[in-house]
Amino acid sequence: MRGAAVLGIGAMVGAGIFALLGQAGAVAGSATWLSFLLAGVVAALLGYSVAKLGARYPSGGGIITFLLEGFGPGHMTAITSWLLYFASIIVTSMVAVSFGSYGASLLADAPPDSLWAHALTTLVVLLVAAVNIAGATFIDKIQSWIVFVLLAVFAVFVVVTLAQMDPSLLAPSTYPPAADIVSSVALTFFAFLGFAVISFTGGDLPDPAKNLPRATYLALAVTTGLYVLVSLGVFGTLTVQEVIDNGETALAVAALPALGQAGFAMMAVAALLATSSSVNANIYAAVGSTAKLAQSGQFPPVFGARARVGSTRGLVISCVLVLGLANLVDLSAIASLGSVVALGIFLIVSVAALRLRAQTGSNVLVVITGIVATAVVLVVFSVQTARDAPETFVGMVAILALAVVLDLVWSSIRRRRTTAPPAPPAPAH
Repeated sequence: MRGAAVLGIGAMVGAGIFALLGQAGAVAGSATWLSFLLAGVVAALLGYSVAKLGARYPSGGGIITFLLEGFGPGHMTAITSWLLYFASIIVTSMVAVSFGSYGASLLADAPPDSLWAHALTTLVVLLVAAVNIAGATFIDKIQSWIVFVLLAVFAVFVVVTLAQMDPSLLAPSTYPPAADIVSSVALTFFAFLGFAVISFTGGDLPDPAKNLPRATYLALAVTTGLYVLVSLGVFGTLTVQEVIDNGETALAVAALPALGQAGFAMMAVAALLATSSSVNANIYAAVGSTAKLAQSGQFPPVFGARARVGSTRGLVISCVLVLGLANLVDLSAIASLGSVVALGIFLIVSVAALRLRAQTGSNVLVVITGIVATAVVLVVFSVQTARDAPETFVGMVAILALAVVLDLVWSSIRRRRTTAPPAPPAPAH
C-alpha cells in the first residue's frame, strides 16, 4: 500500500508544483492556493470512483480495465483510451522538459532551451526506460527513496517561506474573478493527474480491495496539503508577476530570501528528483495501459508485444513519442490540453463507475457529485478558452478528432483481419 501511495505522490508532485506554478499564477493569481485546493477536492471525488473500481477490478490495466468493464470493447472505450494515452504522453513530456530546465540551470547555468536542457531531458527518459525494464519491485524502491527525500525538502521550504510571508500578497482583494479561479482548476488539476497511476498497481498489490483505495486517498491527501502550503508560501513571498516571470523555477527563487543560494540549489535538486519520479510513474502507467489495450484489441498488438530488451514495445513507442514531443514542441502552449483531456477522461470513468455502482458498492451521491463538479469545471474552462485562447480550444477539438480517427482506422483494420478468408492450403508435392 505504501509503495502504491508513494508512486502516486511521486507522479503528482513532479507533474504539478514545479511544472505548473507559473502558468497557474497567470490565471488564478494570488488565489492559486485556492485553485489547488478546489482541484484537490475534484480529484478526491474522482479518486473515490477510481478507487472503488480498482478495488473491484484490480489489474495492471488500471483505468483501461474500468472502461472495458463499464462500456465494453467498443468505440467509447477505444476513443477514451487514445485520449488517455495522449494525455499521458503530454504530461510525461512536460515533466521531462522541467527536469531538463532545472538540470541545465543547476549544472551549467544554462537557459531552458539550451543544448544542455535537451540533453538532460533525453537522459531522464532513457534512464526511466531502464528502470521500467527492471520491473515493479525496483520501481517501488526508487520511488520510495525519491518521495521521502522530496517530502523532507518541501517541509523545510514550507516552514521558511510561511515564516517570512507577506499576508498582503494573499489578500482576497487581490484575487481575480471567481470564474477565472474555477476555470484555472482545469489547469491545476494537471497537478493531480498522477493519482490515476495508482490504479495500474492493482495487479501488483496484495489485497487490492483494501489497499488500493487506502493508497489513493493517502496520496491525494498528502499531495493536496502539500500543494496548498507550497503555493501559499510562494505567493506569500513573491508577487504574482515574479512567479509568472520565473515560471518553472519559481519555487527555487522563493527560497532565495531565507536560504540564499543554498535554498535555490536545494529546490533545484528537489525539482530534479520530483520530475524524474513523475516521468518514471507516468511511463510505468503508460506501459500497463497499452499492454492491456493491445490484449483487448483496442490498440494495435505491437503495443503489447515483447521487446528485445525486456518489457513491451509499448514502452519503446511511448519513450520515443515523449522524446520527440519534449525536444521538438513548445509544450507550454499545450499544457492545458493535457489537463482538460484528462478531466474529460475522468468524467467518462466516473460515468462507468455510476454504471457499475451495484458491483462496486459505490455511494451514488459521491459519484454524481464528482461527475457534476468535473462537468462544471470543463464547461467553464471551455467557454473561457474559446473566448480568450481560441487556438487552445482548436487544439482540444483536434485531439478529440485524432482519437476518433485512430479508433476508426484501427477498427477498420481489425475488422478486415477478422473477416478475411483463410489462406488456401499449399499444394501437395
